[in-house]
Amino acid sequence: MNIAAAQPVFSSDAERVAHVRRVVRQAGDELRERYPLLRHQDAIGAGIMAFSLVGMLGCGWLYAQGLMPWWLCIPLVALLTSLIHELEHDLIHLMYFRDRPWANRLMLWLGWAARPSTASPFVRRRIHLHHHKFSGTATDLEEQTITNGERWGLKRLLMTGDLGLAVVLRPLRMARLSARFVKAQPVQTGAQRRAIARELLTSYFPFTFIYQGLLLTYLIVHGAELLGPLLGWTPTWPAALSAAMPWVNLLAVIWVLPNTLRTFCLHFISSNMHYYGDVEANNPVQQTQVFDRWWLWPLQLFCFNFGSTHAIHHFVVGETFYVRQLTASKAHQALREVGVRFNDFGSFGRANRYAMNPAPAPAASAATFGT
Repeated sequence: MNIAAAQPVFSSDAERVAHVRRVVRQAGDELRERYPLLRHQDAIGAGIMAFSLVGMLGCGWLYAQGLMPWWLCIPLVALLTSLIHELEHDLIHLMYFRDRPWANRLMLWLGWAARPSTASPFVRRRIHLHHHKFSGTATDLEEQTITNGERWGLKRLLMTGDLGLAVVLRPLRMARLSARFVKAQPVQTGAQRRAIARELLTSYFPFTFIYQGLLLTYLIVHGAELLGPLLGWTPTWPAALSAAMPWVNLLAVIWVLPNTLRTFCLHFISSNMHYYGDVEANNPVQQTQVFDRWWLWPLQLFCFNFGSTHAIHHFVVGETFYVRQLTASKAHQALREVGVRFNDFGSFGRANRYAMNPAPAPAASAATFGT
């Protein structure tokens, strides 16, 4: 007769968090013991960046030479940029070149140039580290920017894939959210707070502005040329724009549209797997859920299985993205044991609230679970 293994018993969420961290760290240590190559994190990070950038340039060259169709180039480049996004996330947490800041910064600049649909990684570092401390709360600028906590509808769908629309379609809300974020920073003087506010205002310069300009130009010109004849109108363009369109079309396929695809997939998964509004402060058990249903793979593919593994990162911040993938099965078992939710798709109808019954939200706890 088979006897099921006894499930661990926990008396508090602090014990649950400690259990997951112990399991995840042990799994990572065992993996590095088995494969010593994994200990060379700096070399692996640089190798992933080089592979991804060379791959992007190669796809772009093949497309420009007519050797690769657009329908293959766009998803291939999107896959490579998803690797770079995970790499940037690890760089933000100083997992590569901690002792050589210039190399860390160089990789962040290269990663932003490859993924211009994102904000500056140097500003994102402040925002993301704040997110880990205050995930799901009113000052969590990172997740609310990508629509976490919003009611689902056409507006949220449009904002999910584009940071520009996320700001333009709710300017007052974003202004209030940014002000709350700045006020929550551990600074002492008004000058320091003003410096952080300026940092936020310039976080899209230069690459994100270039991306937005190219995307809008591409969509407006081709949209007008597609719809104009149906409305009895033949669009005409300034000579400079007509001359620039071959370059706009090329950059759209090899740089802009792949990042539009990647961004939508990542933001859709991330904004829905994080909870918002009624979670206990600094409690990883309530911050996220795990998405691992097979039918999510078309989305997971372009964000490196983010929905399945990001919850692990909320418990153990200092583990690289590729090790999280390799140890996910053990981590998932521990997450289930402590009550982290899997595939709670009802949160779509609750605007990402944690409570199954979105009646009055519980007061946030002051409990601290450490890092």
